Amino acid sequence: MRIALFATCIGDTMFPEAVKSTALVLTRLGHEVVFPTGQTCCGQMHVNTGYQPDALPLVENYVECFSDESIDAVVVPSGSCVGSVRHQHEIVASRYGTSILCDGVETVKGKTYELSELLVDVLGVTDVGAYYPHRVTYHPTCHSLRMLRVGDKPLQLLREVRDIDLVELPEADSCCGFGGTFAVKNAETSTAMLADKIRNVGDTGAEYCCASDSSCLTHIGGGMTRLQMGTRTVHLAEILASVDKHAVGKDAGTMSTGTRA
Repeated sequence: MRIALFATCIGDTMFPEAVKSTALVLTRLGHEVVFPTGQTCCGQMHVNTGYQPDALPLVENYVECFSDESIDAVVVPSGSCVGSVRHQHEIVASRYGTSILCDGVETVKGKTYELSELLVDVLGVTDVGAYYPHRVTYHPTCHSLRMLRVGDKPLQLLREVRDIDLVELPEADSCCGFGGTFAVKNAETSTAMLADKIRNVGDTGAEYCCASDSSCLTHIGGGMTRLQMGTRTVHLAEILASVDKHAVGKDAGTMSTGTRA
C-alpha cells in the first residue's frame, strides 16, 4: 500500500519522533510511505477559535497535497487532526469554498486515518513486532475517543507489544483539560482537570503515559514535570516503533519525499 504521511503542525515542530516513528512502523510492515512536502496545518485551530474563512486555504492545501490517486491512504499521528479533516473541512469547504473543493474534501477525508485505525481496521494488524519493557498506562484522547470512535484499537496494539507492562488508567475517558485553546481561555478549569488526570496517572505507578495525540501529551507531561513525578509521556507511534535492538539488525525502513515520493 502507498501511504501518505501528514505530520501535523505540532508533530513537525515539537514531536518529530512521533512522526518518524509512524513512518517506521509502516515501512517495517512493507508499505511505501510518502511525504508530500507542500503540507501545512489542518486548520483546526482557526476553526476552533472562530476564524473559519482563514482555514479555507489550509483545507484547499490539504486536498491538493493528498488527493493524488496513487495514494491509497493518509496516516496521521493525531486523532485531533483527523477529526478536523473528517468533520471541519467539509464545513469550511461548503461555506467558503467551491463545489469542486467539496468533492475533493469528500474524497480525501475518506482515506485519512489515525494511526491505530489504519493499522487495525485497514491493514488488519495488531502485532507490529514492537518491544517496550516498561510499565505504561494509556490515556485515550477526547477527539480519538469521542469524535473518531477508535475504541480500544490503541489498546489492541499495545497489548501485543512484547514485555510491556500495560496498566489500566483510572477514569481513563476523562478529558485531560487541554482542548487546544480551551486551556488558554479557561485556564483554571483546565488546570483542575489536569490535576485529576495526573493524579490518576500517578496512581498506576507507570513509567510512561501513552496517548495518540501529542497535544494532550504536552499538557499532561507539563503537569507531571512541574510536580517532578518522574513519569514521562510517549506517543503511541514511538512505542510501536520500538524493537529489541539485541534481537534484530539495523532497521532498513525508509520514507520517500515529494508528491511522487
